[in-house]
Amino acid sequence: MNLGFLGLQFSFGLQQANMGPIYSYLGASEASMPLLWLAGPITGLLIQPIVGALSDRTVTRIGRRTPYFLVGAVLCSIALFAMPYSPALWVAASLLWLLDAANNITMEPYRAYVGDRLDQVQRPLGFLTQSAFTGLAQTLAYLAPSLFVWIGMNPNAVDANGIPDITRLAFAIGAVLSLSTILWSVWRVPELPLSPVQLAQMRERAVSITTTWRDFAEAVRDMPQPMRQLALAMFCQWFGMFCYWQYAVLSLARALHDSGAAAAVRDATLVNGRLGGFYNAIAFAAALVLVPLTRRLGAGPVHAACMLAAGTAMLVLPTIGNEAWCYLPMLGIGLGWASLMGTPYIMLADCIPAERTGIYMGIFNMFIVVPMLVESLTLPFFYTPVLGGDPRHVIMLGGAMMVLAALATLRVGHPAAARVVPANG
Repeated sequence: MNLGFLGLQFSFGLQQANMGPIYSYLGASEASMPLLWLAGPITGLLIQPIVGALSDRTVTRIGRRTPYFLVGAVLCSIALFAMPYSPALWVAASLLWLLDAANNITMEPYRAYVGDRLDQVQRPLGFLTQSAFTGLAQTLAYLAPSLFVWIGMNPNAVDANGIPDITRLAFAIGAVLSLSTILWSVWRVPELPLSPVQLAQMRERAVSITTTWRDFAEAVRDMPQPMRQLALAMFCQWFGMFCYWQYAVLSLARALHDSGAAAAVRDATLVNGRLGGFYNAIAFAAALVLVPLTRRLGAGPVHAACMLAAGTAMLVLPTIGNEAWCYLPMLGIGLGWASLMGTPYIMLADCIPAERTGIYMGIFNMFIVVPMLVESLTLPFFYTPVLGGDPRHVIMLGGAMMVLAALATLRVGHPAAARVVPANG
């Protein structure tokens, strides 16, 4: 069921590892980098709640979530194929908008699809298996360019725009995986059929702009208290992760080479690929270990500990000037990434009504994209005056936000005690 997440997260891994360098090759300044990443948070903010509400009420022969999987996967593949051939900065930025829109069309129904099929006892395994596939996919995405170098490809072979051949090959593989794994999941694990009662209820309020907005407004009004409490923790952790993804390569270029020149960025991109592959491999293994831990200790304390580990790692990483030692903080980032991609969804799924899973997953995604949006719009203004124009300081800021996320998570109440009943019964 979760294999489709392999292709989806391979796509996200390619973005995290390569969009900063691609923008840099095409002439973007360091300070403008967050603005060029606005596609992700804005498309997530607009698309996921709408798709969530629509997928709760869509009735087709192949299911209510599946049509969105398929449309998103096709668009994602097209954008991935085209991205590394961008001739100018505006083309790459435009393609990122298409790519992120496609990923968001697929992502939200996929989360709801897992919630639809699994009961409360199975959900820790289901969502943390999703997290494990995230770790595996992003390990492969981050390592792909280095693997191509290891088999003999020239890392300095670039096109007229400075984009390496190894980057273009990695994106082509991602395009194939994005479509093929989603198709496999849909074929192997079709959605559960809706009961006559469910179908009748859905048809009473057919899909429309009015019903979609009404569903959204009612869901916000009836939002369970644990979900509201998660908002602050989600803000801090996703603000921190966006800092890391945007500036990891540039920070490594400064830390390892004391330079932001193109050659230093190309080398730092390969180093970041190896480090990213390592922390995602840690995430893959850690996600499986977190299953019994969350059942025994609770999702909240486990997630708080993982956020603290990730924050500490980000505070330390920019001070290291040797690649070999950089792998040590990757242990903390990998542990944090494993929990971040699975544990909050366990906390969420246990407190929301089953019939509103789609829209609540979409609203929950707003807790992810709003901090990304805030980071992207504000960081350019204080990058130089507050952070000294040094990308290493951005990574440290991200680490501080992850520590705050750990503290905020400890304030979240127990989800099982707060399940709500919709106002309409």
